[in-house]
Amino acid sequence: MELQQLRYVLAVAEERNFTRAAQNTHVVQSALSHQIKALERELGVQLFARTSRRVELTEAGHAFVAGARATLDAAERTVTEAVATTGQMRGSLSVGAIPTVTRLDLTAVLGRFHRTYPQVSIGMSVGGSLDFIERIRAGSLDAAVLGLPEYVEPTGVAKAVLARERLVAVLGPGHRFSGRKRLRLADLTDETFVDFPSDSPGRSQSDRAFAEAGLTRTVAFESMLVDMMLDLVVQGLGIALLAPAVVPKGRGLVTVPVTDGPKRVEYLAWSEFNPSPAATAFIEAALASLDAE
Repeated sequence: MELQQLRYVLAVAEERNFTRAAQNTHVVQSALSHQIKALERELGVQLFARTSRRVELTEAGHAFVAGARATLDAAERTVTEAVATTGQMRGSLSVGAIPTVTRLDLTAVLGRFHRTYPQVSIGMSVGGSLDFIERIRAGSLDAAVLGLPEYVEPTGVAKAVLARERLVAVLGPGHRFSGRKRLRLADLTDETFVDFPSDSPGRSQSDRAFAEAGLTRTVAFESMLVDMMLDLVVQGLGIALLAPAVVPKGRGLVTVPVTDGPKRVEYLAWSEFNPSPAATAFIEAALASLDAE
């Protein structure tokens, strides 16, 4: 059994098509098919059920794919760790970020990391905290910046607190409360809100704050994009509760503290089980950038 055969199996499993799998692995289809058939003969089981139009994993195939993926990950880790002993770094680094990162200058950290370790392939995605936590646990993501309500702590991952902050009311130009020094949640119950989707931690912290105060509110606009949320506020379609650092100056937006408003905690999270050398170096660089401020 060879590692390349495992790569071929994973490619077919992902694409469910031999032609596309061959294209993705840069080999002619006949060679890929031959290698998989040879592997099936060696194993004595059929990994794929095939017809002229359809390819699916068999029960044995599902079991094999899980082990194959772990084997390839281990092989890559072995090479990376061996090379790292020479002072070099290679491999890959995958990082997730919420749309409202405030404490960490993530792009600057990634830029310095790339200049220090140019042979490491870097990927970044923007999304939700809960999804990032699951991906870190599953081993498909190295690290992520999370934003969670103060009553929710990420579990199953290593973590460092980057910031704790209370959200502010974000008001459009000419809003009736724009001259106020402070507000309370009770002042905002008649307002229309722009907020994150209802199943996100960014939304739940505000929903819970209103519920615990015995108040209700109307959320008419939902978005994961902070720029879109702010555009809606500028147009006078609603107000928002956001971390103060994500609100830019010069757009006519006004931020007012909410004395009993929700709080959030920003975390840097990574795998607590045997992180890769690249992940470890990134975490060290990210935390060092905070100490240097």
